[in-house]
Amino acid sequence: MATAPATPRTAGTLPWLIIICGCLIAALTFGPRSAMGFFQLPMLAEKGWDRTTFGLAMAIQNLAWGLGTPIFGALADKYGTWRVLALSGIIYAAGLVLMAWSPTPGILHLGGGLLVGLGVAAGSFGIVLAAFARNVAAERRSFVFGLGTAAGSAGMFIFAPLGQGLISAFGWHDSLIIMGLMMLVIPALAIPLRGNASSGSAAQATFQQTAAQALREALSHRSYMLLVSGFFVCGFQVAFITAHFPAYLGDLGIDARYAVIALALIGFFNIIGSLGAGIIGQHYSKPYFLSFIYLARSILVTAFLLLPQTPLTVIVFAILMGLLWLSTVPPTNALVAIMFGTRHLGMLGGVVFFSHQIGSFLGVWLGGYLYDRLGSYDPVWWLGVALGLFAAVVHLPIAEKPVERVQLAPAE
Repeated sequence: MATAPATPRTAGTLPWLIIICGCLIAALTFGPRSAMGFFQLPMLAEKGWDRTTFGLAMAIQNLAWGLGTPIFGALADKYGTWRVLALSGIIYAAGLVLMAWSPTPGILHLGGGLLVGLGVAAGSFGIVLAAFARNVAAERRSFVFGLGTAAGSAGMFIFAPLGQGLISAFGWHDSLIIMGLMMLVIPALAIPLRGNASSGSAAQATFQQTAAQALREALSHRSYMLLVSGFFVCGFQVAFITAHFPAYLGDLGIDARYAVIALALIGFFNIIGSLGAGIIGQHYSKPYFLSFIYLARSILVTAFLLLPQTPLTVIVFAILMGLLWLSTVPPTNALVAIMFGTRHLGMLGGVVFFSHQIGSFLGVWLGGYLYDRLGSYDPVWWLGVALGLFAAVVHLPIAEKPVERVQLAPAE
């Protein structure tokens, strides 16, 4: 049963205040966690810990991010986006400060791992994009999802050189404190995003279900489960590179400044890739486009590993990987909205993202673990290539259409 009609927003009208504030939040939440790789070597040098210790903290962070996203998404759907985003800023700040103080690996895992992960989860793409979806006509969602994703990319572009610059000027400890203070701006920025799944100009198309009914429906839907399995690969690939690429280049003997340049280039070209993905997703098959992205990633990584690894190839790799980095997010979230509507988009998009973060956990943890055991990152690189081919295949049969709904009990 649909809700009573609300006044629809016309296709040409966009809620720019909501979009701008949401984009700023995406940039802030994505920024510091994307700069974590720069803290690894100085922190470990001072603390005397090994890479497995830091890798486990980042793996916990990614897993907490994934576990928290559907939970915070459901809370935002029910109680309002602003409350959840405000909580994000507070938790994120606390996690970064605790990470700076961490006298033991356990505190590092609690602060930089669990709390930072939960902070990112509460302010994640899924929360912000669900708010966009409720206020934007269906035919414009792919575009605004691209804007939101590009903003997260901009956060990576800004915080890569900013993080390294802060570490050079103030040391890794004070840099984490400064970044923590930045997160306290999020509650103010989130005010225009207030409202829940029952509000917004897109509410008229909502199908009434409880959260449990929506989750059961999604988990029994073949295309949704294929999307979930494919997004696992995205997490594995990008989290491994984010956490371990600076150390990988250091092992190759490439100057540390190229790691900063590389991550900044990934962030910058990620902006272009995300915006492009949002536009492409409006005109072409989203499943086929996702298949192309994963295949292109595998080809790119294979070429990078087989060609001579020099500062030039690092820069070229970063540019091309940046175009493919988060270009998966707009079509993935748009597919969830097409399949199930916006009523439980925060939660259902969060479940897809949870799969992404399980992949992230394994990519980050295996990177550190296998390096300490084998002295090389190569096994994880090649595993990422194989998983990319798997993802390219599983996206091909996904149906880009609304779910055929069975009769459900009325929502309470």
